[in-house]
Amino acid sequence: MKSRVTSALPELGWLPAGASARVLMVCTGNICRSPTAHGVLEKLVADAGLAGRVQVDSAGTHGYHVGEPPDGRSQAHAARRGYDLSAQRARQLVAQDFTAFDLVLVMDGSNERAARALCPPAQRHKLRRLTEFCSRHRDAEVPDPFYGGGAGFEHVLDLVEDACAGVLAALGAAGGGRPAR
Repeated sequence: MKSRVTSALPELGWLPAGASARVLMVCTGNICRSPTAHGVLEKLVADAGLAGRVQVDSAGTHGYHVGEPPDGRSQAHAARRGYDLSAQRARQLVAQDFTAFDLVLVMDGSNERAARALCPPAQRHKLRRLTEFCSRHRDAEVPDPFYGGGAGFEHVLDLVEDACAGVLAALGAAGGGRPAR
């Protein structure tokens, strides 16, 4: 689905300057898209020297795969680009995640509706679509590659890499990614 163009990063003004940030990636089963986004952002954070300041996790809106590692295809495609997803295990999104995390990023409209149903009203500002942070791609959603071929997993990585670079930049602009002075 292609329906928007991003010219500016989303505002994350509720994050105080110099504070650490916790980011949660969310898809349906937590075995394809959200673990990929988790792994990509985690590596970008580490490469930027911010591992102590930005924490990343992932969850699924449904408990289909709780305790399972990411889909083997997701792991293989991610590994080709230098991302290791092997230590991750699927878990289900819970209402407490909206208090525990500063930013909850969903992959598509279905994930957004399911997450919004769990999200306390006072925490709704934290819930966003990951694609809001894309600068090169125009997709409104990160499509589920589960039932498709390798090209779908590569497309997910393209979108996720773009969006995660934007997330890191937005966190830096908001103060969550800047080292304390």
